[in-house]
Amino acid sequence: MVFKRLLGSLGVGGPTVDTVLTTGAIAPGGPLSGQVHLKGGSADFDIDHIALELVAQVEAEHEEGEDERVVAFERFIVGGGFRLAEGELLSLPFTVTVPWETPITELYGQSLGIVLGVHTELSVSGAKDNGDLDRLAVSPLPVQEAILEAFGQLGSGFRSADLEYGRIGGTGQQLPFYQEIELTPPPHYAHAVDEIEVTFLATAGGMEVVLEADRRGGLFSDGHDALTRFTVAHDGIDHQDWRALVEGWLQQLIEHRSAYAAGSAYGHGDPYAGHHGNGHGHHEDRHHHDGHRSGPGLGTAVAVGAAGLAVGVVGGMVAAEVVDEAGDFFEGDNDDGDDEGGDD
Repeated sequence: MVFKRLLGSLGVGGPTVDTVLTTGAIAPGGPLSGQVHLKGGSADFDIDHIALELVAQVEAEHEEGEDERVVAFERFIVGGGFRLAEGELLSLPFTVTVPWETPITELYGQSLGIVLGVHTELSVSGAKDNGDLDRLAVSPLPVQEAILEAFGQLGSGFRSADLEYGRIGGTGQQLPFYQEIELTPPPHYAHAVDEIEVTFLATAGGMEVVLEADRRGGLFSDGHDALTRFTVAHDGIDHQDWRALVEGWLQQLIEHRSAYAAGSAYGHGDPYAGHHGNGHGHHEDRHHHDGHRSGPGLGTAVAVGAAGLAVGVVGGMVAAEVVDEAGDFFEGDNDDGDDEGGDD
């Protein structure tokens, strides 16, 4: 799919810019390609720079409540340092590499409700035109899809996907926010946990998988979440029994829940001390109240069109068709109605 959006001009008679993304849905850590089409204005203009920013819509909690913010998480300079003649038409191709931690926005072609965009900035003779945004679609890496497929095979269902402002302590997180994919537990674990949240923190060399099990309150539990971290490689996807691996991860979460509940009730301290687990790669545990997930408020996420969520089983994993209610996030400042690009 090709996305087109006519961006605003730098005042009457100024140049205009139309950014076209030609790569469709991309993968975390993968290339994003397209062209920036410039049209000269009523005079010659010096183009200082053309920048692309990757942005995400995130909600953050703070003492006064919640606010919605657009967070830029990568910036690329794709051109500049030239004069655009009056009425001149110029196209600048670009290919950039998106961060490995870029959140995924779709699974099996179904939207997860995560809102990402590409923002084009045109700087002309010291004045900047911020334009508006092109929607960015991101599909999972093979290892991410394998893990989510394994959850689906075990009986988990998709509930929602969030972007949380803040950091997960003890990890190699690079972005100022992280994604949580919220799943219902497999039926045989429903007695122990209400919800399982999966966070992927990918790098070029592998991926950290952070699992959070929302605790059911009870006599020996204070309701705190349990978090467990594993690392997996990008290669050897076809040779790994992902269902068995994920089952083992879930068993450890449940065991740790029981150990923590007993330790909390009888004052035995940290039941996780010295426990390294037997997961694939490195494994580590933290407690939510120990500051594992930290930040200015730990915002809950963007859940676009949550009220219109329609759930259906796709490829063994329960995915979601989300009604797009992104609102003003993708509405530009242009009021002239001259959106000659549109979406192809």
